[in-house]
Amino acid sequence: MKKLLTILLTISVLSVFAQDGPTALKIGDKAPDFTAKDHAGNIVSLKELTKKGKVVVMFYRGAWCPYCNKYMSQIEEALPDFSAKNATVVAITPEPEESISKAVEKTKATFSIIYDKDRAIMKQWKVAYEMSPELQTKYKGYGLDLQKQQGDWMLPVPATYVIGKNGKIEFVHFDENYQKRAEIKDILMKL
Repeated sequence: MKKLLTILLTISVLSVFAQDGPTALKIGDKAPDFTAKDHAGNIVSLKELTKKGKVVVMFYRGAWCPYCNKYMSQIEEALPDFSAKNATVVAITPEPEESISKAVEKTKATFSIIYDKDRAIMKQWKVAYEMSPELQTKYKGYGLDLQKQQGDWMLPVPATYVIGKNGKIEFVHFDENYQKRAEIKDILMKL
């Protein structure tokens, strides 16, 4: 009996912690709305964009991440294909505007990039997580201090969603392994 109580208590504690971590929104869920200013100074509203067509919402870690830069370059290269399907691409990052400029320079991105200053969008979309102290130390060893650069150690899972004109999620790629991204062809098939 004592053993069973210990197991149940452990499961309860773990489930409480698991609820706070990043979790993928599901196909069919209503996408959380956001309105924010992009790097070019334009007001970007998910609700308004979905009136025009489908929207690809992607979260990326920062210009310091080579996987993010490669993915954003691939998205940019495929932008004519997205436009041909009447879709809009929006990227969301915890990086401040000066770092977004570096990302644009590296990737040639012409789509909207939003600085999620207070992490509200990342939290609303359940992609936000705090980097572990061990990983913080490791990154500092590489010369990357996100605390100094962006004010905290919070990052998004690099997720990609397709939002339909009805505001519902039609495609999800959510992988905590930052090296794995949605295939462009898979996104295009959902548009």
